[in-house]
Amino acid sequence: MTDPRHAQPRSTPDDKTFMREVKSYVLRAGRMGPGQARAYEQHGPRFLLPYTPGAFDATAAFGRNAPLILEIGFGMGGATAHIASVRPDDNFLCCEVHEPGVGALLKLVGEQGLENIRILRHDAVEVLTHMLGEASLDGVHIFFPDPWHKSRHHKRRLIQAPFVNRLALHLKPGGYLHLATDWEPYAQQMLDVLSAEPLLQNTADAASEGFVPQPGYRPLTKFENRGLKLGHGVWDLVFRRV
Repeated sequence: MTDPRHAQPRSTPDDKTFMREVKSYVLRAGRMGPGQARAYEQHGPRFLLPYTPGAFDATAAFGRNAPLILEIGFGMGGATAHIASVRPDDNFLCCEVHEPGVGALLKLVGEQGLENIRILRHDAVEVLTHMLGEASLDGVHIFFPDPWHKSRHHKRRLIQAPFVNRLALHLKPGGYLHLATDWEPYAQQMLDVLSAEPLLQNTADAASEGFVPQPGYRPLTKFENRGLKLGHGVWDLVFRRV
């Protein structure tokens, strides 16, 4: 679940301009393997949802009423499938535009018999703006967004104040926002931005410098394990809607 596709605003605009221009992804080349293509055919009709502007009926989409978690950018879906398997009482609405990644997650859904995942192959910003109402989400996951390492590209990072405010408005009171990154400067920016949002409150212990231990439901990815072996850190942030 590495490198979900992320934001590309063209400037540092006001809230309305930012939300109009920002995208939650960067399109990347890639081909689906035969297993992923079969998964599209076999499981797509049930687990892929169409992007349809208008109020999203989560009960109808999942066939039950349960807490709704939005995941933005799930990469190849391994961690997403794991989280859904260990949290069967939650519904996971997963946004990803990368076709091979969607196929990979559909394959895992079929292999593991997961019933609590639905996938939108569409930009998460538009999904938030046109499908999901305010105070409609119990949680949001954004794991390892593109850090845009170069200083001149920092404005392309997804985690900026207007987007975080939008996420906070879509969370129910008590709902949570969980971010993770392996790039320390981005981790600090995330912490600064989230801490400045008055609708959010950090769940971290006062002595922890603002970050939380890795929650038990989030597995280590192969990418993350490789980085840890090389001495790289990983930073998790969990904030709650006040």
